[in-house]
Amino acid sequence: MTGTTTGGAVPATGTGTSTGTGPGRRRRRRLLTGVLIAAALVLGAGLHWAAPWKLWQNSTVNEALPTASAAPGSSRPGTTAPAPGPQTVAQGSLISHEHSTTGTVKLIRLPDGSRTLRLENLDTSSGPDLRVWLTDAPVKEGADGWFVFDDGKYVSLGKLKGNKGDQNYEIPAEVNLADYSSVTIWCDRFNVSFGAAALQAA
Repeated sequence: MTGTTTGGAVPATGTGTSTGTGPGRRRRRRLLTGVLIAAALVLGAGLHWAAPWKLWQNSTVNEALPTASAAPGSSRPGTTAPAPGPQTVAQGSLISHEHSTTGTVKLIRLPDGSRTLRLENLDTSSGPDLRVWLTDAPVKEGADGWFVFDDGKYVSLGKLKGNKGDQNYEIPAEVNLADYSSVTIWCDRFNVSFGAAALQAA
């Protein structure tokens, strides 16, 4: 027989390239995706908390000086004397702290005995969680005066109604004005004064 054999090895023809879909690459991709999602959440929460856009949103409030009826018995029957008007008992000028701030602060006693804190010609920056505080802290120029107002005694009269204009804030009857010597526009979010005024007897 003269039969021939063809059982020799057949050479490989593959290109030897990798598809890159192994377990290690998939784990790295999932890890990178998780990091990006976490960073986006942290950034979003930080922006929501800090609210930097509020620094460029102006809000103007123009309230008239409040009026109240005269206290009972303040005039005798048959007389025509006019009822006493509002009386300014203390006042001061706002100075700038963390943000440029100007305007006048007045503590006003109304004819019925109630008291009002009035901001006139206020001009400051807007910001998150701004409050109007009566405090016993001294008013200091510069950065040394930015953080002192929550160190001692203070009472919040409410949220700042607007960063510009004329505004009134009722002072609770139980507040003893003799205990307080200053007013601050206080940022409760960052514990810093935007501006403040030392009160002097009118």
